[in-house]
Amino acid sequence: MENINLAHYGLTPRFAQEAALYGGLHIARVSQQHRDLYKVIGEAGEYSAAVSGKLAYDAAGGEDFPAVGDWVMTDRPDDRSGSAVIHHILTRKSLFARKAAGTAAATQIIAANIDTIFICMALGTDFNLRRLERYLTVAWGSMATPVVVLTKADLCADLAARLAEVAAVAVGTAVVVCSGKEDGGHRDILPYIAAGKTIAFIGSSGVGKSTLINRLLGRELLATNAIREDDGRGRHTTTHRQLLLLPGGGVVIDTPGMRELQLDSGDLAGAFDDIEALAANCKYNDCSHSGEPGCAVRRAVEDGQLSAERLLSFAKLRKELGYEGLNFRQLEQEKIKRMFGSRGEMKQLIRHAKNKNRR
Repeated sequence: MENINLAHYGLTPRFAQEAALYGGLHIARVSQQHRDLYKVIGEAGEYSAAVSGKLAYDAAGGEDFPAVGDWVMTDRPDDRSGSAVIHHILTRKSLFARKAAGTAAATQIIAANIDTIFICMALGTDFNLRRLERYLTVAWGSMATPVVVLTKADLCADLAARLAEVAAVAVGTAVVVCSGKEDGGHRDILPYIAAGKTIAFIGSSGVGKSTLINRLLGRELLATNAIREDDGRGRHTTTHRQLLLLPGGGVVIDTPGMRELQLDSGDLAGAFDDIEALAANCKYNDCSHSGEPGCAVRRAVEDGQLSAERLLSFAKLRKELGYEGLNFRQLEQEKIKRMFGSRGEMKQLIRHAKNKNRR
């Protein structure tokens, strides 16, 4: 039987304190998900698990089921006597989710309890600023810190121009450039990795996520495929989400490539910080930036300070999220509501944590 230090897998006092509320159960972290079956990592090692009937019955949607990165409470520390049963999901500190493809309301969780999200985009046929804005909107709303990773720099003829384009839409977000063909192409990612921290790589198929993770692991664990030259699309080399321990400390979550990212929730104020700053000077607090007099955002477009494409992208994402008619203060309140249920519930959760710390 293994003796695993779960702190290496991201266990913090906050999760340990919440786990102590469930006597007789064992804490573990979800490491893999294959439809309704899970692999979890506990102090005795990795073992199989499935959700309890009650958890499944009480679930209102996909977000109420475990996902890779979740801390859960199981009825046993291993699966030597059969698969364990997951009875509870501990309160998430971050959540990257999207609207499930082909459905109107279902939510699909990509990863949970992430500290840093690396949004990977190749500097070739995959390069798409509007899609990057979409990823950033979800990433900022996840409560994790996004970092833009521009891969395949060896394929870019004018790197300076591309970096300027990205800087215009990734306001307030760190940008890393790397090439999978260079041995040191992953080194600028290393400062974001630390013991007990969780990182995740998100992006389209074939942009180099698996290549970067292999470099971080120091071995060729994950299969890799390049973007096809004929249509610019990559093939899905990663078929399921999985959590991997990094040799230098910390854990990484590998995710399958996404050809589309339908928004379930997001943080427009974080992804469009430049528009938020301009909107503070609009004549009306509830300005929609679509034609009202005294609109500072429209004036910035006319003066060339803001691109019309970026404002159009902002309006499109706001409509998709159902945030039309809300100002940035209301958008922040909506983000808190979706993440915690309500501001009151968030304060109650913080108060409970503080009381536990005093005991």
